[in-house]
Amino acid sequence: MKPPLRPPTYSGVWHPNAIDEIQEKAELGRYQIRGQATKRHDLPSLDDLVFTPAGLSRMALEGYREKCDTRVTIGEGRVKRPLVLERPIMIAGMSFGALSINAKRALAIAATRCGISTCTGEGGMHPEERQYSDKLVVQYLPSRYGTTPYDLKKADMIEIGAGQGAKPGTGGVLLGLKMSDEVAAMRDLPPGVDQRSGCRHPDWMGVDDLYMKLEELREVTNYEVPISIKVGAARIANDVKLAAKADVDAIVFDGMEGGTAASPTIQLDHAGIPTVAAIAEAAEALYEMGKKEEIKLIVGGGIKNGADAAKCIALGADIVYMGTAPMIALNCHKPIYQEDYERLGTTPYECQHCHTGLCPVGITTQLPKLIARLDVEEAAQRVENFLNAMTMELQLFARSCGKNKVSDLDPNDMRALTRDVSLMTGVPMVGLNGRTPMWAKY
Repeated sequence: MKPPLRPPTYSGVWHPNAIDEIQEKAELGRYQIRGQATKRHDLPSLDDLVFTPAGLSRMALEGYREKCDTRVTIGEGRVKRPLVLERPIMIAGMSFGALSINAKRALAIAATRCGISTCTGEGGMHPEERQYSDKLVVQYLPSRYGTTPYDLKKADMIEIGAGQGAKPGTGGVLLGLKMSDEVAAMRDLPPGVDQRSGCRHPDWMGVDDLYMKLEELREVTNYEVPISIKVGAARIANDVKLAAKADVDAIVFDGMEGGTAASPTIQLDHAGIPTVAAIAEAAEALYEMGKKEEIKLIVGGGIKNGADAAKCIALGADIVYMGTAPMIALNCHKPIYQEDYERLGTTPYECQHCHTGLCPVGITTQLPKLIARLDVEEAAQRVENFLNAMTMELQLFARSCGKNKVSDLDPNDMRALTRDVSLMTGVPMVGLNGRTPMWAKY
């Protein structure tokens, strides 16, 4: 009788994924690129926080009889045309090029129906996105691809891009298969050639230059619309203080869980800080500058549902910034067209091939045959449904904590499940009732 086979015992360092990665680099001669977000499962997250709803010590609000306000305004009292959002959600910057035109249309239609904004991303303002988006944010990035003063004048807000949570400190990537004739024409680049954009703006080297750039953009837009600046969560406290000193109307950042159409794989897993830690650090920095009530804090990075959004707001954010979740609502990762996933060497729920331009469901592609798979009206309805459900979840948590405004949620409405997240956020550990634990005194 043969002895039973033992399961393989892999090295803790030289496990199969590490070996495969080295062997792939040995074949390619360069670092790997992929789409979407980090694959790490060991990051502290918003799931490590729970709400402590009302009981006898606080009265909850009735969901069917008592209103719960979700409106947020950016630039109120600061600009002529503040950006009014009917709910504290914004569709994040995702370019035409990274996304198909059908995806951009669908997101714009859904956002308009929900009273929120979309964002152009890098590469300029597509005419159809302006047509379908009632509230459109125009990104102003180091590359300046497709950015003109005429388009800036059409914006409802300008977002100065200075970083991205999925790849802080580096520029954008758009591989050649996605550089269609139309995308290339918008960016004044040759079609079919990989596009790599700059990692920093060419006309400023510090915060004093940023102040001058803000004045330049305000002058172009006749001081009418708010201006924000976006960074990746890394040196977030210092970045927030510098942006506040320059007197932007909003500060946008996403943690290392943020998504991307294409990024060096190794950077997705080893650069930046998690969203839950970044929010607390950013909110405290803005408070120290005395501008917490004046400058809006817009936060993204791995936000999946109304619970995540409510926790972000309770930690100090004013608005959540979402890209991947609306894409999934469009149909990203849906288990259809299985044979196309197989050809890519992946499966629907683990597909991170946005960079290839071969998206089976027609979202991150410029190939007409694939784009046609995404029905615009059906996709817009799915995104609208998702945003409506998420808003109801946000209101559910606010009402259960006795708040008639979502913006009134605060850290006292939560407890932390882990000591790490408690230390990062200042939210007390569960079971301690806000007390300093006995072990902390020794």
